[in-house]
Amino acid sequence: MIVIGEKINGSIPVVAEAIANRDADFIRNRAKLQAEAGASFIDCCASVPEKEEVETLKWMIDCIQEATDLPISVDSPSVNVLAEIYPYCKRPGLINSVSGEGNKIDRIFPLIADTKWEVICLLSDDSGIPKCAADRLKVFDYVMEKAKEYGIKPNRLHIDPLVEMLCTSEDGIAMNVEVISTIRKQYPDIHITAAVSNISFNLPVRKMVNLGFTVLAMNSGLDSAILDPTNRDMMGVIFATEALLGQDDYCMEYIDAYRNGIFGPKK
Repeated sequence: MIVIGEKINGSIPVVAEAIANRDADFIRNRAKLQAEAGASFIDCCASVPEKEEVETLKWMIDCIQEATDLPISVDSPSVNVLAEIYPYCKRPGLINSVSGEGNKIDRIFPLIADTKWEVICLLSDDSGIPKCAADRLKVFDYVMEKAKEYGIKPNRLHIDPLVEMLCTSEDGIAMNVEVISTIRKQYPDIHITAAVSNISFNLPVRKMVNLGFTVLAMNSGLDSAILDPTNRDMMGVIFATEALLGQDDYCMEYIDAYRNGIFGPKK
């Protein structure tokens, strides 16, 4: 599983306070903890007004790169900010994100076409978030047409089917399962990602719902997720599910993760 560490995001109150106070130690420590917990990327989201975003992200990226060599997931709702800030990273990482909305893909794809940067693609368009699997898959087809046009291989794409709250759903995660499994069958080497905790908004004991969703989504083809890598229960479930799905020969990765303290009792 590709784990995109979610803990450096200005929408989190303690992170917003650290950003406002330019508390570099706080940002560095969060990056280090996520790296040690098994993250693949460190997400970096400022959640400040757009006019302040580039300067703030540069400072945050500096802090993260002082703490870890992991690639950064540069996270902004503005493609203009993303276009300006991504070259500031020392190594190729992950653009978070584009969608079928407006000119977002045509703004970002040409910039990263001849690089090793990867990109999250949300299955939404100018009409918003489609209400059915068929319409989300139409957005996916559009994304793949654009990827082919700009020469971006499927293994550089992280397709986000847009997980929504379970408590407002009439059919559980059936639509997500259909979208994920359909994409996985069409493109075996593409990445499919999700913000795992979205599923449990407004529910009690959210971690139980998050854990259950992760197992079901991985069984459908999810191989990338935006989550908290310091959540030891979640990391244990991920390694266990990979082993159960036959993706971990002789359970060696599961055993190594346990021995290295990624999950299980703290050592």
